Amino acid sequence: MKQYLQKMIEAGVAKFTVSNPVSKTSLYKKIVALEKQKGFQIEKYTEKQVFHENVTREELADSLCLLTEGKFRQVNGFAPGGEHILLISSKGACKYSVKSKAPAVKLSADHNRKKQYLLEEGTVIPPLVDMGIFTGEGKVVASMYHKFKQINRFLEMIDDELKDRKVEKLNVIDFGCGKSYLTFILYYYLTRVRRIPVEMIGLDLKSDVIEKCNLAAKKYGYHGLRFEMGDINGYKAPFEVDVVVTLHACDTATDYALFNALSWGAEMIFSVPCCQHELNGQLSPKELTLLSRYGIVGERFSALATDAIRANLLEYCGYKTQLLEFIELDHTPKNVLIRAVKRPLTPKAVKEKALSEVKQVMDAFGFEPTLYKLLGL
Repeated sequence: MKQYLQKMIEAGVAKFTVSNPVSKTSLYKKIVALEKQKGFQIEKYTEKQVFHENVTREELADSLCLLTEGKFRQVNGFAPGGEHILLISSKGACKYSVKSKAPAVKLSADHNRKKQYLLEEGTVIPPLVDMGIFTGEGKVVASMYHKFKQINRFLEMIDDELKDRKVEKLNVIDFGCGKSYLTFILYYYLTRVRRIPVEMIGLDLKSDVIEKCNLAAKKYGYHGLRFEMGDINGYKAPFEVDVVVTLHACDTATDYALFNALSWGAEMIFSVPCCQHELNGQLSPKELTLLSRYGIVGERFSALATDAIRANLLEYCGYKTQLLEFIELDHTPKNVLIRAVKRPLTPKAVKEKALSEVKQVMDAFGFEPTLYKLLGL
């Protein structure tokens, strides 16, 4: 047996896995040997613990033979050229084989290229550093990679509507900005990456949040970004609004934000709704009573219905509207983004159909959505 183990070592095996113990009562259930800088580390696994032992390359064959012979039935060795397999019968007879590694398939440049994000790793972006997503050197913190992807996904949804436009300047309102993480990132992207002159206002009800955000904007040198305290309902914009962003505005606050955007004739609207309670409280289906029988089903159905109705009402008002997955479902259930872009002209039939569908759903489930009432329909 030792000769086969030695053969594996000479072939450049860097990892050995010893498995299939002879007895269920064996102390060790599995043994792994990994190549290290100064030899190999042997890991011996019991039911609940793992024990480590360091050996030199010269000692490895003897050590593995002592641990394996009469105690295990199989040894697998993994080398650059393929997998080495040693099977040991109940009588100690060895069967040795090598499964050659298939040659790597050369990928085209398109398939082999690392995914390009709109925010490039390696660039120091101060808000991302302060958020703990980037290190001071502009590298993504491993545990925050999913958040890095989420932010890029959000920017991609906006960039899709900007990349083919000739934009000289943008006036942006961010309703319910909160701590404004994405507000800062959006401002950075538009001004530093896209090189678009931007005047942006973040609006929130908390005075301490507004104060901190204004200090941060000054710290970053974001001169076109400021924060104001105020209510979404009835807010008077100090300029012609091109873009309205509303992220996680709670319940009907999203409806007021959308209504303001429509009133201003904003070119683009990007909204991630949150806490859609209104229609869940009204849910009283005439026929499909199953949808209201189970609380969680009614809640989720009402939330989706809320966003579908909002999307159709935006269509009725002359916007090409999409409901998109904002981020992966495993990170948050609040993953729908409403993207609405103003059309030059919307056919009357499209408007009528959109409104008719809304009225059908309202009638079938007893809904009275806030946005519908704000529009005076």
